[in-house]
Amino acid sequence: MEKEIITSTQNPKIKHLILLQQKSAERKSEGLFVVEGAREVLHCLHSGYELDTLFVCPEILESYEGAAEILSLLHEGLGYEVSPKVYGRVAYREGTEGVIAQMKVKTTRLEDLNLPENPLVMVLERVEKPGNLGAVLRSADAAAADAVIVCDPLTDLYNPNLIRSSIGAIFTVPTVACSSEECIAFLKKMGIQILTAQLQDSKLYYDTDMKRGTAIVMGTESTGLTNIWRNAADAHIRIPMKGQLDSLNVSVSAAILLFEAVRQRG
Repeated sequence: MEKEIITSTQNPKIKHLILLQQKSAERKSEGLFVVEGAREVLHCLHSGYELDTLFVCPEILESYEGAAEILSLLHEGLGYEVSPKVYGRVAYREGTEGVIAQMKVKTTRLEDLNLPENPLVMVLERVEKPGNLGAVLRSADAAAADAVIVCDPLTDLYNPNLIRSSIGAIFTVPTVACSSEECIAFLKKMGIQILTAQLQDSKLYYDTDMKRGTAIVMGTESTGLTNIWRNAADAHIRIPMKGQLDSLNVSVSAAILLFEAVRQRG
């Protein structure tokens, strides 16, 4: 029997896909999330996530170098072909190679982290903007950080904007969501030093030893870190600000601090 080709945006499967894209509550209740783009989908699959449903527009996909692997999944009956019109309706951005997938959520807990000796961990407290978190994850991947821990999260880790801005790093870097209290207890138990990025009572980041097991902790740009982290810290560090402003975007600050650890570790 010929495989169904979806040509209408009123198709129930497309309506369901859009609902998952737009509603965090729907993603949580169904245990599904949406990944757009061939590169991101392949990162997700190669990181051990289970595919639920694939939507492919072959006319767009055919020029992508990873098309063969995507098309093989489609031919195995794991998804549906969609028309360019339908793909244009569900895609958030251009240039995503004609692939969107519904994936099954995989929850990683602190105790699931398999950290090496002297790990490098990025911790973010109450970061709200998905784009910022996605950018931090890209830097964490580039710096080969061993984990990113998101404490008291204000954004869904499977928010499509986060996945897009991370270009799939949410799948390549072990990422955990938990409370600040749980994270602090975990870091203390593992003997990982806690370095909090803050202006007050701090020393310059490049004068701080990051060669041992280190967790770099950052808060929101508007309010910074809460006292629970300031009090738990082994050291407070800051980036020198030579201009008139007193802070950088959290993703920029994270990249600077992560790559200082990379520099020190050779």
